[in-house]
Amino acid sequence: MPAAPGGDATASAPARRVEEPEADDVDAEETEEDKPEREWWDDPGMPWKHKPTSSDVACLAWIGVIGILGLIMLPLRGWLLGHSVPVLVALTGSRSATAAMGSLVRVGDFVMWWWPLIAGLIMSIKLDWVYWWAGKLWGHGMIEVWAGQSERAKKTYARAERWAIKWGAFGMFIAYVPIPLPVMAVVFVLAGASGMSIRKFIALDAASCLLWLAGYLALGYAIGAPAVEVLQYYAKIANYVAIALVVVVIGSYVLNARRKARAKAAAEVAA
Repeated sequence: MPAAPGGDATASAPARRVEEPEADDVDAEETEEDKPEREWWDDPGMPWKHKPTSSDVACLAWIGVIGILGLIMLPLRGWLLGHSVPVLVALTGSRSATAAMGSLVRVGDFVMWWWPLIAGLIMSIKLDWVYWWAGKLWGHGMIEVWAGQSERAKKTYARAERWAIKWGAFGMFIAYVPIPLPVMAVVFVLAGASGMSIRKFIALDAASCLLWLAGYLALGYAIGAPAVEVLQYYAKIANYVAIALVVVVIGSYVLNARRKARAKAAAEVAA
């Protein structure tokens, strides 16, 4: 049938539908393609909330050094406790070793107790400033990293932080209380986060540490001979204890490395 005069010749033809991609599909494709790759430092497991400066990296590296030194010294502590208590005190400022030294002083086996005590004080606080620095740089950031390791760690650090806040100005002294909570590290971080000067921090830290070491020395002196007898028995097995601690340190390192490798592989698969 001819088209009507003056009409559109294509009017009678069926309209052709052009399917266009939905906006959501386009946005999804663009989002996946254009999404920038996350930088190594932009990770919830890092204590900072910004691109790290050289100070941030250096502070985190120092915290790593503290952890490594602690692992290295663990077997040495076990060995020295059985072979040379004064040297252990001088190298580490160990409070249990200081108590043992007090017992040796009481029975007359060691009389020059002052030099290990002063050396131990210096060695005990030598790296505490790193945690103060972490608090100054990141506030609660480092505590959040520690607490984020597990639900149990979260509760533990929350309890430690409540302790630190509760004691306020006495926090530095309370930091040395021998309880199964990471109060010391939390107190030091909070000191930096609160704006405490480094001089005041070191002065309070040194005074608190010295008081505790003197207290342990006096405790060991009061116990005397019974503690020395325990030390003499321990000296017989100190070598075996040191070997066992070496195995524990190496085994812990291997297990942690495997766990991190599995977690990384799982994250890659999920991505």
